[in-house]
Amino acid sequence: MEKHYRKLNRLKNYDYSSNGLYFITFCTKDRVHYLSEIIYDKSEKTIVWDGVLDVPYVQLTDYGKIVNEQIEEINDVYKDLNIIKFVIMPDHVHMIIYLFDDKNVCGGTSRTPSPTNARIPALISTLKRFVNKRIGFNVWQRSFHDHIIRSEKEFLEICGYIDNNPINWVNHIYNQNFWR
Repeated sequence: MEKHYRKLNRLKNYDYSSNGLYFITFCTKDRVHYLSEIIYDKSEKTIVWDGVLDVPYVQLTDYGKIVNEQIEEINDVYKDLNIIKFVIMPDHVHMIIYLFDDKNVCGGTSRTPSPTNARIPALISTLKRFVNKRIGFNVWQRSFHDHIIRSEKEFLEICGYIDNNPINWVNHIYNQNFWR
């Protein structure tokens, strides 16, 4: 019998406690649409705009509201990171996390980074755990996808991707370009 080896999701030999920008995506278990609904008018082939960013309206479910509250609380609780941008889609969440120097956090001592307790994986694990506790069951798929943002161009492209994710969702549902 062949032994199954699990594919590693993290970049080998990269310290996920390092300062920098990270693009993170995590999904609901079995891709169930627990978190939100993208509001659009299918019959009229029109999108309900949110009036702010000219994107389809993302209406959060009760579970999605809990996720939103927990994400917003991160910026208040953690002094060594910031959630710069995020979107809560029906079955996944995209976010950009800015991790910066934390030498003055926790009594003025800097922690020793280790791959098993790196800041990003620990943060995502904590976020998922807190959401699950408030909801009452596990809504998350195991692990998460990450991308280390290495340039301003990449950062701007990813910001655009997050902003356009709701319209891309609608285009994918209809398997067509909504603007044609």
